[in-house]
Amino acid sequence: MIQDNTTYKNSVKTISILGCGWFGLALAKKLIGLNYVVKGSTTSQDKLAILQAENIQPFLVNFTAEAIEADPAFFETDTLFICIPPKRNSIELIDYPSKISSILTSAKDKSKHVVLISSTSVYADENKTVNEASNPNPDTDSGRVVLAAEVLFKELFPENCTVIRFAGLIGPDRNPGRFFAGKNNIPNGLAPVNLIHQTDAVGVAVKLLEKQAFGRTYNACSPNHPAKMEFYTNAAKTTGLAEPDFIAEKKDWKIVESLNVPEFLGYEFEVVI
Repeated sequence: MIQDNTTYKNSVKTISILGCGWFGLALAKKLIGLNYVVKGSTTSQDKLAILQAENIQPFLVNFTAEAIEADPAFFETDTLFICIPPKRNSIELIDYPSKISSILTSAKDKSKHVVLISSTSVYADENKTVNEASNPNPDTDSGRVVLAAEVLFKELFPENCTVIRFAGLIGPDRNPGRFFAGKNNIPNGLAPVNLIHQTDAVGVAVKLLEKQAFGRTYNACSPNHPAKMEFYTNAAKTTGLAEPDFIAEKKDWKIVESLNVPEFLGYEFEVVI
């Protein structure tokens, strides 16, 4: 159910973040600074102290396709963010939707709202612009399992299903200048890029909480789409890396745009891609 912003103003106080990795930890730190109570999960005993040092309530959570080992208190929250992308390993890929299903079952009747962090890889490179109204048609294995997880989510939470589909994530420790530095004859140099900086990825998630705009799917992608060769060459130059060499051709591309981020969140991107 899409909640009314006025009725539910300030009702979200406690946030649980399943997966305090690159994005999840950045989101947790931002929310702590905004005086939310944040519960954070990790699969590593060693990382519990790191979370605690950031004033994040630490929880050890381990999950497989068959079961989940976690303190039920972790799921007792106003909003649960599921921030665990599928692993590259083929077995992990196959198990990903089942893991999400296990997590969602644990959250049901405990978490008031659930937000699934997904990916714009659910859209194929079909040489066109896509938005939230477009039918997903993934052409990669990771895109297919991410879409399968979304479908499971909608089946279990049909009236309150919130999905954020991130474009390619860049930012601290993900310097795009390194992606193609020094490489030659890189294909598809004129294809547009679909990226989002960590600052804006966190910003979209925070704005979702502030607006209480649950129950929708959001494409989170910078509105700027420079050509691959322009963007990555500039990124390499800026960081003093060897410039890549691209083939000036445009094939197998897409432009990801969002109708819902500006309309329902009113979010303005901070980082120009």
